[in-house]
Amino acid sequence: MLRELLATLPAPPPDAALLVGTETADDAAVYRLDDQRAMVATTDFFMPVVDDPFDFGRIAATNALSDVYAVGARPVLALAIVGMPVDKIPPEVIARVMAGGAEACKAAGVPIAGGHSIDTLEPIYGLAAIGLVDLDNIKRNAGALPGDSLILGKALGVGFLSAAMKNGDLSAAGYAAMIDSTTRLNDIGIDLGGRADVHAMTDVSGFGLLGHLSEVCQGSGVAAELDLAALPTLPPAIELARAGVNTGAAGRNRTAFGEGVKLPPDLPDWQDNLLYDPQTSGGLLVACEAAAAAEILALFKAGGYADAAIVGHCLAGPPTITVA
Repeated sequence: MLRELLATLPAPPPDAALLVGTETADDAAVYRLDDQRAMVATTDFFMPVVDDPFDFGRIAATNALSDVYAVGARPVLALAIVGMPVDKIPPEVIARVMAGGAEACKAAGVPIAGGHSIDTLEPIYGLAAIGLVDLDNIKRNAGALPGDSLILGKALGVGFLSAAMKNGDLSAAGYAAMIDSTTRLNDIGIDLGGRADVHAMTDVSGFGLLGHLSEVCQGSGVAAELDLAALPTLPPAIELARAGVNTGAAGRNRTAFGEGVKLPPDLPDWQDNLLYDPQTSGGLLVACEAAAAAEILALFKAGGYADAAIVGHCLAGPPTITVA
């Protein structure tokens, strides 16, 4: 639907300084400032995905900052986006949401320099984030090359955990796993931006792994193969998925991105759903030279991304994905 809506808008006037716009559904806009640096701008906000207001603020802010890291940039400031039904939610609860967002930004070394608030029917929180990046360090979701290895920085399954929480079926261990994953900053993207052997980068969020990998393949003009056995998955999510927990968004992702995806004929439904499972504040998906994959994976591990894994590779051909 979004693609159809955007197609109805008039094309923006040409601007040589706009290095990354809407052409390939990239993670953030990138605008050249001078001969060395560019500004990165993005925004993201959503309604609560957990009941705890502080955790909600942390997750939403971490998720918004991720789009800056995904293009290899360092965030430098953020503006808070706050929408709250002030006649239904006590001020102290709203304050906890904002405190959670501030805590995530503090961990990222980013000041919240202002923002905007509005009285809404449902709670909304997020950030508009601004970053800076050297021109040579800009990474896009287009740029993957045949032969590249694919590395995923975080385990999948957050959508399953979120669905179980909404149904009241999420264990304390499952909740802890979800919070640990969704509040982990993707700040390794700053270091990856400085590597010439990293050719493309994006973060896996609402479109699920196959949705975001499809965008990489489309933008880069390559095909991809995923190793199903190598995909990292949060253990509590596997149990829930096997029990039939799923999200409506997974089905929408399958409809939007399923064309051109080849799955094993005997693939269990829960694994099919996992591939399309929407990830809130998911991990970075990196396409890099195969010879550098082990070294880059070691960087992930050293940075605290314990579940990071090499999950597949790119190859020449039309932008299709094969899962084996």
